[in-house]
Amino acid sequence: LSRLDKAQKAPKLDLPPWLAERLSTLLPSSELADLAATINIPAPLDLRINTLLIKPEAAREELTREGFLPTPTPLSPYGLRLSGKRSISKLAIYQEGKIEIQDEGSQLLPLLLEVNRHDVAMDFCAGAGGKTLMLGMLMSGKSRIYACDVDEKRLSQLKLRAARAGLSNIYVTRLKNEADPILSRWQGKMAKVLVDAPCSGTGTLRRNPDLKWRRRPEDISELCARQASILEAASRLVKAKGRLVYATCSLLTAENEDIVSAFLEKHRDFSLMPAGEALARQGLSLPIKGPYFRLWPHIHHTDGFFGAILVKNG
Repeated sequence: LSRLDKAQKAPKLDLPPWLAERLSTLLPSSELADLAATINIPAPLDLRINTLLIKPEAAREELTREGFLPTPTPLSPYGLRLSGKRSISKLAIYQEGKIEIQDEGSQLLPLLLEVNRHDVAMDFCAGAGGKTLMLGMLMSGKSRIYACDVDEKRLSQLKLRAARAGLSNIYVTRLKNEADPILSRWQGKMAKVLVDAPCSGTGTLRRNPDLKWRRRPEDISELCARQASILEAASRLVKAKGRLVYATCSLLTAENEDIVSAFLEKHRDFSLMPAGEALARQGLSLPIKGPYFRLWPHIHHTDGFFGAILVKNG
């Protein structure tokens, strides 16, 4: 089938034609059908264990006593998966910061940075801080993590979540935009930088099924321009031999591989590290192909994520 033929089958896939056409360049027709079916199934509730405050076995036992049936997530060593949609917000284990709600795929992205307790790190697009909190845990609450974002309300939530999680190494900074002059103070000083860039969110359609009908092709062009600008700004903060991870929750090549390829073409002082190598050093063997980190809802049973590890030569 031609791309146009595939796009014309979009109503059967419950996908807008433009999105079906773009995905058809990445997946054979059978897989595209599997993906379309999978994103119409509501996502499970995934939790991340805060190992600074509780051991995984103790977390499972406490949730079981509360009437849940937690099972370890197959990919993330820090995850638990709950069946059903019962609220956990009033549970003591949640209010005490021992667990956080976080998709299993989202738990894997911070591992690409391979942070340690001696690193000075930055979450450049921190939002409400799910990945920031995990970085803080992986750093054993030591050294410093600068959490930056333009959304003051979400950063306020991060402050509360960090306190609940027992993390005092997170320093929250509101930016006007990616060109904020305050960033000059950190230029060339960060060992690890995470850029979880604003994106189309096409990897989260299990949670936001109406999003595919609200997004337009022209949105992608606007997002790509912003993603490239953010990545450019974040790269200036990385010190020699430091690491920059560019990530999205998008399925689209334009927001992922194309952004990274254009960046590397312009910046010969950065090189691409295979994501599988970084994960293997941490004892994780994931079914991912090529140098990039790619998770698909119909294959990995997580939200869809992309990640690229960029190392600054020096």
